[in-house]
Amino acid sequence: MVAQQQAVAQTSSSFADRFEGIVENVERVIQGKSDVIRLAVVCLIAEGHLLLEDVPGVGKTSLAKALAASIDGEFSRIQFTPDLLPSDVTGVMVYNRGSGTFDFRKGGIFANICLGDEINRASPKTQSALLEAMGERQVTVDATSYSLAKPFMVIATQNPIEHEGTYALPESQLDRFLMRIQVGYPDKAAEIMILDTHAASTTLADVKPVVTASDVTSMVAIAQRVHVAPSLKGYLVDVAVATRSHARLSLGVSPRGTLALLRASRALAASLGRDYVLPDDVKALTGPVLEHRVMLSPEAQMAGVTQAEVLQDVLGSVPVPIHKG
Repeated sequence: MVAQQQAVAQTSSSFADRFEGIVENVERVIQGKSDVIRLAVVCLIAEGHLLLEDVPGVGKTSLAKALAASIDGEFSRIQFTPDLLPSDVTGVMVYNRGSGTFDFRKGGIFANICLGDEINRASPKTQSALLEAMGERQVTVDATSYSLAKPFMVIATQNPIEHEGTYALPESQLDRFLMRIQVGYPDKAAEIMILDTHAASTTLADVKPVVTASDVTSMVAIAQRVHVAPSLKGYLVDVAVATRSHARLSLGVSPRGTLALLRASRALAASLGRDYVLPDDVKALTGPVLEHRVMLSPEAQMAGVTQAEVLQDVLGSVPVPIHKG
């Protein structure tokens, strides 16, 4: 038993070291945003997808590129525009004159890290081309399914201040993103550092891998084994149920959202060197994981209430279990 506990502790320590290595490597490109980077890596390890919603120029694309480079993964970028076709995302069958057959030409979705830039500029039909890839980690073209790489993560961006020529993401699409976060402007010290680092040239070309894609797959498996006490699972469900009956919400958290919070909490606990989840892990991730999954009632919208305020109210109303291991 002692040997088993020591092995688990060593595995957790190795996981935390690799996690910190990825975060520090990305920080060479994105200064002053350690919390955002950590959430992005947690999202990757939890096998989720990330929606970055913020104004242009704060580093959303650089974050995706640096993360892909740090894990030695293949990176692709799809610029979503009104004329983008679903086949541009998933791929298309192309006739091969030499063999007289149709060959599959892969779309931009075939990568370890796929950046969907300005996703809300594409039509709903094209946006929906991502659903199968995000949910099933495969795409189906002409009745044939093609598996995607491991690890696989979609990082989508959208500009919240531009409305002309954009299409709001439907609730079903939003629910496929494990997290939605805002990068935000850097503070003064970080912005001065950006001027010193990026004024002459970009540092993206200097980012070298610190782990392999295979290492990330191993980290995913370790996070999935992180212990969640039965009482804490009950706490997760209680939080979700409280959102479904809250007076200021017209749409609460779905079971997919509860599962997303569980997966993210496991990844966060492992990143901190633990092999068990604490209530604080759940609380820390409630905003990024659940805010985009709940819909305010018309009365709450008129009163200027935010999803963040409602979720804080929910957390305050749900009893926190005492950790018993």
